[in-house]
Amino acid sequence: MLRVTKLTDYATVVLTVLAARPGEVLSATELAEFTGLEPPTVSKVLKPLAQAGLVEGLRGVRGGYRLTRAPGQITLFEVVEAMEGPLALTECSHDHHQCNMAPKCGARSSWRLINDVVCEALRDVSLAQILPPLPLVDDEQRRTIAVDVVS
Repeated sequence: MLRVTKLTDYATVVLTVLAARPGEVLSATELAEFTGLEPPTVSKVLKPLAQAGLVEGLRGVRGGYRLTRAPGQITLFEVVEAMEGPLALTECSHDHHQCNMAPKCGARSSWRLINDVVCEALRDVSLAQILPPLPLVDDEQRRTIAVDVVS
């Protein structure tokens, strides 16, 4: 099974909390409360996200973390790469591979193509696109707005 690590999964959860509150600065403790993750886990996730330039840490009394760009400008590829390193499904998919079988391998070009497709798919999905949808409003909470239509 192909899957990202739990820390990468947690990173997307932390980032969606920040993305849902544009411009706000949230402490690691607040992020832990909003996500249900343990504070040490949140701190562990924030470090590589900051190193990759996806979040910035602000010091001081009102310090904490915020996104460095709009959620629509941060891709899942960037998140995965920040947490996992360069994306390579197989050893030969990586540019600096160390596979001894590469010269004789007939599947190498196929794996590189598959790797490129996966990378492109992750580049095509932004953080904004994975935000949880707003809760549905039931009929009792719905308001009617009167509108005059001019034809």
